[in-house]
Formats: sequence, structure tokens, C-alpha cells
Amino acid sequence: MMNPPSEADASFWTWVRSALYIVLVYVGIVAMLLFFENWLVFQPTKAAQHWQPPPSPDIEDVELAAADGARIHAWWCPAKDSDPAILYCHGNAGNLSHRGNSIVKLRQKLNASVLIVDYPGYGKSEGAPTEQGCYSAADAGYDWLLSKKKFPPTKIILYGGSLGGGVVTDLASRKDHRALVLIKTFSSLPDVASDLYWWLPAPKSWLMSNRFESIQKIGSIRRPVFIAHGTADALIPFEHGKRLFAAANEPKCFYEMPGHDHNMPLPDAMFTALDEFLSKHSAN
Repeated sequence: MMNPPSEADASFWTWVRSALYIVLVYVGIVAMLLFFENWLVFQPTKAAQHWQPPPSPDIEDVELAAADGARIHAWWCPAKDSDPAILYCHGNAGNLSHRGNSIVKLRQKLNASVLIVDYPGYGKSEGAPTEQGCYSAADAGYDWLLSKKKFPPTKIILYGGSLGGGVVTDLASRKDHRALVLIKTFSSLPDVASDLYWWLPAPKSWLMSNRFESIQKIGSIRRPVFIAHGTADALIPFEHGKRLFAAANEPKCFYEMPGHDHNMPLPDAMFTALDEFLSKHSAN
């Protein structure tokens, strides 16, 4: 007759079953996060779902063409007798119409014309959002400012908030410009994943398809860099802005916003600091 399993054997197999269960649960969570990665990164709102009219009557609709032929929608907010133009790349949610008041404020505070673009799948833009699609939309806006509005590169300010910071940092690493402005943005998307899902080990970072590796690109940029970040940012921690600042070349400025969370309105003092920085470091 077979001897019944000992208490030690029973404990061992209980431990093995528990370990296998934990591994399966972990693999399942990682697989789910990877499957829904695009949904977590990009949260577009189509114009048919929600659209706000332009807050100023002089804002113009602009249709751009991305490299793959997709139609990209943009708003042009001109300023009278303005010297620079701002190419504005927004965050990962909503659409450009939700930033109407922001571009009017930028125009007023910096006396600059503003072009804001929607990424593929956002607002009235065609296609579906991807990292490369965001880059292509920004390229289309940059080319439009050069070819249609005749702004030289040294008169174009690249301005990105949150996800848009990753978009304009990539553009700034490839194209000449007057200055790079990064507002509440990240060092890279895998770094954000590491902060949000700290309880998951390394695979979440090296398996991600969307990277936006700003920390690897910002060191190649030779134009002025202005970075603003809130100390209480619960979505993209304050340390991301500090890491980007440390990796950037001079001239550069870091504007700290004490107690400022990710979705809080930008303080007027930040725009004053940005205007002073741009005035001090005018284009050559």
C-alpha cells in the first residue's frame, strides 16, 4: 500500500499551487495591461461625441495632411503683429476644442499666434492614435507654419502639455525651432508606467509599444528649454520634470509650481516666467 503524503509533502504542494496561482494572476494582469495599452495611453474624444465652439471669432479651422495622407484637423489662433508662432500639442484626453481657452490665453500672454493640432482619432482628425501618428500630426503642423504662414524655424515655439510634451520633444530633436516648452510632462511613458504600476516588475516597461522617450532625446536639443511642473502632480510625478531638466542643455529654466496637481489651471505667474525666459533668450 502507498503511504499517505506526509505533512511536509502536503505543505510543499500547497506552496507550489499558491506560487503557480500568483504567477498566473501576474501574467494575466500584465497581458491585460498590454492589451489595453492604447486605450490607457490615448483617450480621444471624437467631435461627434463632444465639441466646443471656438472661444474667439478669429480662430480658423485648418486641414493638414499627415505623412500617411491622413487628414489632421487644427485650429489657427492668430495674433496681430505677433513675432513668434506656437505649435501646441495637447494631452492624451479630449480634443483640441477643449483647449480653446488655453490657446487664447497663450496668445494673450505671449503675444504669439497659436496652432493647435489634433492627433489621429481625436476631434475631427482621421485615423487612430499611435505614437508615430502623434509625431506625424506635429510634423504636419510644423510644415504648415513654414510653408503656409512663412514662419522661419527660429520663430516657432514648440509647446507640449502632458502627452504633448513627448510629441514636441521628439519634434524638437529633429527640427530647428526657437524654444521648447514642456508643461507637466514625463521623462518617458515606461517611466510613468513604473510609477503608476510600481507593484508590477520590469516587463511592463520593456514590453510597452508606446514609448515617447523624451529623456533620451532632450539632450540632443540645442535651443532654449523651459519646463514647468507641479509638486503635487499625482499623474506624472514632479521628479519627471526634474529629470528632464537635468538632461537638457543650457539655456534652460525650471518653473516649480508648489501644490499644483496635473489638471489644475496654470498660474499666471508661470506665463510671466515663460515670457521673460523667451525674451531673455531670443532666437539667433
